[in-house]
Order: sequence, then structure tokens, then C-alpha cells
Amino acid sequence: SGKTVMMTEITKRFAKEKTWIVVELNPAKDLLTGLAAKLYNNRALKTAFRTEKINLSFFGIGMEIKKADPVTDIEVALDRMLHVIEKQNKRVLIAIDEVANTQDMRAFASAFQIFVRRDYPLFMLMTGLYENIDDLQNDKILTFLHRAPKMRLSPLNIGSIANDYGKTFSLEADGANRMARYTRGYSYAFQVIGYFTWEHGGDFEKALPESRQYLEEYVYQKIWSELSAKDKQVLRVAASSGTGAIGEIREELKMQSNEFSPYRDRLIKKGVLNGEERGILRFTLPFFEEFVLQQF
Repeated sequence: SGKTVMMTEITKRFAKEKTWIVVELNPAKDLLTGLAAKLYNNRALKTAFRTEKINLSFFGIGMEIKKADPVTDIEVALDRMLHVIEKQNKRVLIAIDEVANTQDMRAFASAFQIFVRRDYPLFMLMTGLYENIDDLQNDKILTFLHRAPKMRLSPLNIGSIANDYGKTFSLEADGANRMARYTRGYSYAFQVIGYFTWEHGGDFEKALPESRQYLEEYVYQKIWSELSAKDKQVLRVAASSGTGAIGEIREELKMQSNEFSPYRDRLIKKGVLNGEERGILRFTLPFFEEFVLQQF
């Protein structure tokens, strides 16, 4: 996806700087222990940690250090490690992709908040779906996330996609533009349509049915399962609307403006609808209207 590509590019850029230590963590695992393990095994830091006699054998990290009792609290261990990193004049960038409001993530964010208050050279880059980020930052004990800078990713530029498709598949401008428009700027569709077009020897028309099926199975079914019954009704009416006019959609649903607005706003934030045109709702994902109508 676009956010994953963005994170990869950012972490690569920081990793080239000698003063930065970049650590990518798996959100499905114990994040605090994962951070300690990756810091400890960093070649630029390992000797310094041993010199300071930081014994992490209790957590299965590293080896026993003579005359040094094992540290048995992971936050204490990280506090000592970050103190060493600070003395080394280095900074740590933590990157976590696909975050969600899990117990491990909450524990990690709480510890991170403490380390930042102690002014350690620690920074974090997180990416995830809007609803997951929103759910996490609204946790009562993680108010610092409200103050953290956030970036909403816009759709990819259709012209850039067309240029890439044209070069890759030797397409004329008209064909490349038509192929690019099918993606609607959705980064994953850009990859999927490109992949199946390659499989079909550059014939993107033949690739479209497989691309649509793939998106439905691996993306849209998941999105659909997480919507409320009312969200689904709003999408059904929007998908069957010929104009996307909000007034017509509300009339069909028999909703007043104040009743309809929360559903519209939530679906826009989920990245399903686009409300940039005044009074009009457009679907942002390719083939999603057809998928919606198939569910009824």
C-alpha cells in the first residue's frame, strides 16, 4: 500500500545516516521486548551495552554477563539502553506498520511516552488504517498521540501511474491513461492491475476481471465485514445512485442531514467515499460500487 511504501522510503533514508538507528517492529509481537532485542543486536551498539554490563539474558536476549545481574523489567532495560545510546550521540527511529489498538501496542506507547518525557533521543513513525489510528489515539492513557503529527495519504497521481504503466507495458498514451484510470489512484489497485496485466502479456483488458476478483477477496471483503448495517445501506444507495448527489441519497434513505452526516463522514474517513465535490459522494476504490451491489 501507499503508506507502507512511504514508510519504507523514510526508513531507508534514515538508515543511511550514521547517527540514526532504525528499528522496524512487528505489531503482532511483544513490542517492548522486540525493541530491546533489535537494539541489543545492533552492531554499532552491542559493545557499548556489554561495557555498561546490561544483562538481558532474562529475556533470552544476548548472553550472561559476568558480575552483572540480569535485568528483569523490560522498561528498566530499555531505559538503561537508551541512556547508553544518548551517550553515544545516536538517535533511534522506531517504525511500526499496520498499528492497531492492541494491549501490546498500548503498553508500548505508554512506555514510549515515559521515555520521551525523559528526553531520550527516541522517535516513532507509525502507519495504519484510519480507524485503527483513531481508536489508538483516543485511548484515555495515550493522549500524547493527539499531539503527534499525522499525515493522511492522498490517492496516487493518475498521470504518474499512466507514465509508469506506459513505460512498463509499452502502451500509447491513450491506453496507459485508460489503464491508470481504472486504479482511481488506489495504490494497491495500481500494483494488482499491473501484476495481472504482466501475467497477461501486457493486455490490461484481460487482466481486469482477475484484478477485480483479487481486490474483492483480499481487500473489499475485509472492509465490508467491518461496516455497520447502516453503513452498508448508505453504500448500497450511493452505489445505485446515478449522480452521487447527497440529497438524492438522503431522500432514498429517508434521513435528515444531521442523521446522515455521521455515516458520510465515517465512510469518507475509512477511505471508501470521497466528498471533495460539494453535495456529491464518489467511490474511491475501483470496482467497489459493483462489489457493494453484489452484496444485496
